[in-house]
Amino acid sequence: MTEQRLQQILHRFPEQKVLIVGDFFLDHYLIIDRALSETSLETGLEAYQVVQIRNSPGAGGTVANNLRALEVQTYALTLIGQDGLGYDLLHELRLRGVNVDGVLQHPQRFTPTYTKPMLREVDGRVHEINRLDIKNRTPLEPEWEERLTALLREFVPEMDGIIVADQVEERNCGVVTDRVREEICRLAAQYPQKVFFADSRARIGEYRSLFIKPNQREAMRAFQPDWEGTCTMEEAREVGVKLSKRTGKPVFLTIGEQGVLVVDGENITHVPAVPVTGKIDIVGAGDSTSAGTVSALCSGANLVEAAQVGQLVASITVQQIGTTGVATREQVLRRLGEAKSWGWAG
Repeated sequence: MTEQRLQQILHRFPEQKVLIVGDFFLDHYLIIDRALSETSLETGLEAYQVVQIRNSPGAGGTVANNLRALEVQTYALTLIGQDGLGYDLLHELRLRGVNVDGVLQHPQRFTPTYTKPMLREVDGRVHEINRLDIKNRTPLEPEWEERLTALLREFVPEMDGIIVADQVEERNCGVVTDRVREEICRLAAQYPQKVFFADSRARIGEYRSLFIKPNQREAMRAFQPDWEGTCTMEEAREVGVKLSKRTGKPVFLTIGEQGVLVVDGENITHVPAVPVTGKIDIVGAGDSTSAGTVSALCSGANLVEAAQVGQLVASITVQQIGTTGVATREQVLRRLGEAKSWGWAG
């Protein structure tokens, strides 16, 4: 990709409207200073002292963070709790300029939350300790599914792209229930000119008429639910072709540090990852890849160009340690020049 071509694609990003439908989590960071620890009088255990609280939208919210950093017009369609954590999540989305008209609040359900305690040791080292997850573990009621699908039908005609964030692994306990997924697939078939793009931890093989972005494990499990192990490049290519034929659309199969396979029927193109040096943090890398890829597709990029933009964005976000990073359009353009000087063949 040339610098001029990348500029053309990036220039169109602010014109695009992208809807994220699915699971939005609150990433709730607690910064703990070990030097201030006390001993609990009641239990005799160490009582950690929180000195800073940092909130950020997670899961589908991480995609939203990345889209907004790229200056794409971003809309959220999700369901959260009518609770304090939901208030915090809505506040963070609004701060980033995300349209929250499609955010429903349920009076009896949790706002999904990843509480991430970050322990600052006496010597200055910072590391994450056991995460605390809050998720809903009962099926979503039919009346709320209907409210979600009604909003989906209302939003889709106005959008250039729709990203599905299917994060919750427990079937029908998140936003993307079987009923909601069925409606997404129906709308994707009805509006073939729009970019429908799905990312799913547990059910990537159940989407039709959408671009999908599985990693190797998710792709293999679409056909072998109990699959474990290491996927060879040849196995990745084979399963990518099978998925593309099943969904009827191209597949962006991520292969870790090797980049992504762009699979369109029988045609496969390997887009290598951008080489980076120093410490990296891969949390949120897949979401930043999705944001870059979809923004590019909506802006007229072809499949390989879109994958290249996704890899450029991810190469920037993985260098941001201890947070789910984002990249600006200026950083993406600068990274292309750096990547070419490093020998990137993307």
